[in-house]
Amino acid sequence: MPKNLRRSLRAAVVGGGIGGLAVANALMRKGLDVVVYEQAPALAEVGAGVMIYPNSLRHLERMGFRERLASVGARIGPLSAFHRSDGSPVGSFQTTDSTGWNGMYGMHRADILNTLAADLPSGAVLTGHRCVDFRQNSEAATVVFDNGHTAEADLVVAADGINSALRRFVSEPKPPVYSGMRAYRGLVEKALFDAWPDDAMLVWMGDGKHFMVYPVRGGTILNYVGFVPTGGETVESWSAPGDRGQLASSFQGWDKRITTLLSKVESCFWWGLYDREPLDSWTNGRLTLLGDAAHPMLPHLGQGANQAIEDGIALACFLEGTSATDVPAALQAYANLRAPRTAMVQVEARKNGQRYDSRYANLAQRDDEIKSSAAFRKSLFDYDVEKETMWSRQSSAMVGTVSSNV
Repeated sequence: MPKNLRRSLRAAVVGGGIGGLAVANALMRKGLDVVVYEQAPALAEVGAGVMIYPNSLRHLERMGFRERLASVGARIGPLSAFHRSDGSPVGSFQTTDSTGWNGMYGMHRADILNTLAADLPSGAVLTGHRCVDFRQNSEAATVVFDNGHTAEADLVVAADGINSALRRFVSEPKPPVYSGMRAYRGLVEKALFDAWPDDAMLVWMGDGKHFMVYPVRGGTILNYVGFVPTGGETVESWSAPGDRGQLASSFQGWDKRITTLLSKVESCFWWGLYDREPLDSWTNGRLTLLGDAAHPMLPHLGQGANQAIEDGIALACFLEGTSATDVPAALQAYANLRAPRTAMVQVEARKNGQRYDSRYANLAQRDDEIKSSAAFRKSLFDYDVEKETMWSRQSSAMVGTVSSNV
């Protein structure tokens, strides 16, 4: 190859969830050759909802997904609100950034996964590949899979979730931190109810537990999640079958809207709520972590998938125009930018869970904090990771120029 022609960087993304497919799209749009390796036999998400907020939606729209997401999502509007367990109102739920832009969708996880996968070229996603080993040298990185396949790349992105197989090659794993809560979740047809808003996220807060409902698939389906305390640690599984009777009894005597909804539930799933303390490092040479592999967080801000999407945008921006030799430095710059942001969101998610679950002697204080949380949510939604990344790159270049002239 002539020296003046630079080949495209090769990226291996391990994990075909929302974070993995989002970063694959972002990297592809920056000119990288990308292959996603997913351990499951097919790309799939069990039936569950996910909130997409302005801080990630603006980037998905910039990548060209505006119309497709609008067609499969349910726009969340100004009727969104917080309530006490008996249904009495507490305050509105912030649905816009500080400019007033409403970039908030309730989405079925399978719908956003399919949307992201559809834009990748044929052959860019390989299923049935479970990562079992990793090695690297100064020239390239290699991922080894249980089916005997190996993949060589200029960089490897570990987007393989809270139980990441690659995290051990980057940092000493942090033990899971159990929140003391279990979450039941499921879907019900909105047509089963006479009057339920198709564009509102509703949250009820009670004695040590809370419940939320929001629409997905254009408002035709309601996604519900009930958070209840447990006596001991439980598994982290997203797909453990739940006991619908136990779920219903946990919210007996609450707002009639909840008890009516739960009377229509035929089956549900549950998962134990864990996060982890921030890692000491996100990168090791040509390997970096993304999403839950780097920063698993509690769901009480709905930011897990959104932060993973932010990660992918930042990583792609840092790698744009980078040579294979400079990949490790680009990955470290990505980690330096993202780690403080995600650590802050992890902490705030924990605090928000305490508010929702009413661990206050004075509920009026809790209600006031909920009302005042709009300012924080605006700042969270205003964050533009693409602009922050470009500013970081420019600042580093200026520092380098000054240093070279000294």
